[in-house]
Amino acid sequence: MAESAAVHTQLQRKVDPARDHSRGGAASDRIELVVYADYLCPYCRRLRRILARLRDALGERLRYTYRHFPNEKAHPGAEFVHAAAEAAGLQGKFWEMHDALYDHPLPLKPDKVREFAREMGLDMERFERDVVSDAVKARVQDDLVEGRANGVTGTPSFFVDGLRYDGAWDFHSMLEELQRPVAARLGRASRVFAALPASAGFVLLIAAALALLAANTPLAPWYHALMEAPFGIGTPGGGLMMTVGEWFSEGLLAVFFLLVGLEIRREMTTGSLTDFRAAALPALCAVGGVLAPAAIYLALNPGPPSAAGWSVPTATDIAFALGVLALLGPRVPVGLRVFVAALAVVDDILSVLTLAIFYPRDFEIGWLAVTIAASVTLYVLNRARVYASWPYLVVAAILWVALHGAGVHAALAGIVLAATLPTRPAPSVAPLLAQAATALAALEQEESERQEKSAIEQEPIWEWASRNLSAAAARLLSPADRFERAVAPWSAYVALPLFAFSATGVGLVVDLSSSEAQHVVGGVILGLVFGKPIGICLAALAAVALRIGRIPDDVTIRGFIGGACLCGIGDTVSLLMADQAFPNGDDSAIAKIGVLIGSLLAAALGAAIITVKPLKAATEVGEGA
Repeated sequence: MAESAAVHTQLQRKVDPARDHSRGGAASDRIELVVYADYLCPYCRRLRRILARLRDALGERLRYTYRHFPNEKAHPGAEFVHAAAEAAGLQGKFWEMHDALYDHPLPLKPDKVREFAREMGLDMERFERDVVSDAVKARVQDDLVEGRANGVTGTPSFFVDGLRYDGAWDFHSMLEELQRPVAARLGRASRVFAALPASAGFVLLIAAALALLAANTPLAPWYHALMEAPFGIGTPGGGLMMTVGEWFSEGLLAVFFLLVGLEIRREMTTGSLTDFRAAALPALCAVGGVLAPAAIYLALNPGPPSAAGWSVPTATDIAFALGVLALLGPRVPVGLRVFVAALAVVDDILSVLTLAIFYPRDFEIGWLAVTIAASVTLYVLNRARVYASWPYLVVAAILWVALHGAGVHAALAGIVLAATLPTRPAPSVAPLLAQAATALAALEQEESERQEKSAIEQEPIWEWASRNLSAAAARLLSPADRFERAVAPWSAYVALPLFAFSATGVGLVVDLSSSEAQHVVGGVILGLVFGKPIGICLAALAAVALRIGRIPDDVTIRGFIGGACLCGIGDTVSLLMADQAFPNGDDSAIAKIGVLIGSLLAAALGAAIITVKPLKAATEVGEGA
C-alpha cells in the first residue's frame, strides 16, 4: 500500500553486459542469475560449489552475474579484496581473480592477493594504482549501494530473472527454480506481477470494470442476485445473516483496514510520520482534502436527503493513487510518492472516523459491552507480550461480531486489531541466535557423520532442528510484521478487488433528469476533481507559512499540485461512503457514478500536470531563479 511498506523483491537495474561481470548466457532461452556476494563470506564460499554445479547443469542457458557486496565490518579486508578483483578486471582478468580468491581458503591476506595478480601476469604497477584508485572504489561502492536499494542485507543474495530468490540454497531447489517447470513459471510470473508497484491498482481496476460490465449487460440480473443473496447464520436481518455484498463490505474490508492500521503504526514509529514537520504536512493536507470537497458538495446539496452524501468525495483511494504514480515512473520524485502515501494513510484514518461517527446503525448496548471487553482483551494481550497469533485472531473475530451486533461497521475491527498487535520482536535476540546456532551446529555434525547412520537414525535430529529453527525465526519478527506480510497480498488481490466488484456494479443508465440527481453527481465530481487538490494545496500553504510543515526538497510546485489532484481518486472507500450515506439504491447509484467519473478525471488531470515536463528538484528551481 504505502510506498515505505514496499519490500524490494525486484531487481532495480537489469544486467548490463558493458558494466556487469557475467558468465555464460549465449543461449536464446537465457536464464539470468544475479548474485550479490562477498569474497570473504564463508557462506558464499560454500555455495560457490553449488553455483558451479548449476553452471555445469544448465550450460549456456545460464548467465551468471556477480555483483560486489563486501561487508567490511563483518569481514575486515573485504573492500580491498573486492577492489583487487575489480582492478584485475580492468586488465581483462576479473574472472581469473574471482576464481583464485574463492579457491584459496581463508584467511585471505593482501600479500596473497598480490601474489595471485603476479601469477596472472598482470601489470603490477597498474594493479597497485588501480586497487587504491577512486574509480575502482567507486565501482565497488556502486554495487554495494545498489544492492541495498534492492533490499540486499546479507550475502549471498540471489535474483532469478530479475526477481529475488528467497528459497532454499541447495542444488536441487535452485535448479528447479532455474529450469522453469510450469509450476515455477506460474509462481514466478505471479511474484513478478505482485512486485510491480501498480499491480494492486491494476487488479482493482479490472474488478471495477468487470462489475460495470456485469451491471450494464444482460448479466445484470445474475450479478444483482449474487450480490443480494443472503449468506450466513441466522434469520435475514439478524444474527450473522447478511447479503454477499454486505459480507464483502464488512468482512473483507476488515482485512483492508487491518493493513491500513498496521501501515499507520509503522509510519508513526519508523516511517515518514516520525519527524513532526514531515508528518504535519500530509496530516494537515489530509484534513484540508476532506473539508474542501465536503464544503463544495454541501454548497450544491444544502438540504436533505442529498446532503447526507457529503462524505462521498472526501476519501482517497491509496491503491489507485499510488498505482498511477508508479505508472508515471521516473517522472515522479521519491518525495512526492512518500507525501501521497502518508496523506492517504491519514486520509484513511479520517475515513474510518467518519464511518464510525456519522454512519452508525442502531446501537445495541449489550454488544457495545462485548466490543469494549474484546478491545480491552486485545490490549491486555499486547501488554502481556503474547506473541502467538491465534489469541489475537480469536479475540478480533469476537470483536468483529460484537461491532456488527452493536450497529457499528464491523470492518473497524481491523483498525482495533492493528492498534493492539505488538510491534516489537523478542526483547533480546541473543537466546534466539543461540537456539538457531545450536540447531545448525547439530545439523552440521549430523551431516559430517551421515555416512555412518541410516536415514531413520537421522530423522529425529532433522525434525528437532527444524522445530527449533522455525521457532527462532518466528520470534525474530513482531506479530505486527507477521500479520502485515500475511495480510498484504490478500488485501491487495482479494479483499479490495472483491469489494470493488460488489460496490462498483452500478447501472450507468440512471435518471439524472432531476435537479437533485444532477446536484449529487456534480457535487461528487467537483469535490473529487477540484475540492481535493484545493483543500490540500491551501492546507500546505498554511502549514509552510506557519512553519509547522515542509514540502519535500525534491518536489516542485507543479509536482505537488499534480500529486494533490491524484488524491482525488476516490474509488474504494468513496463507494463504501455512498452505500452508507444513501441506503436507497437509486441515490447510491447516482453518487457512485459521480465517484467513477470524478476519479477518472482526477487521475487524468494529475497525470497530465506531472507529465507536462520532467519535474526538477526544488533546489534546482531555486538555483535557476
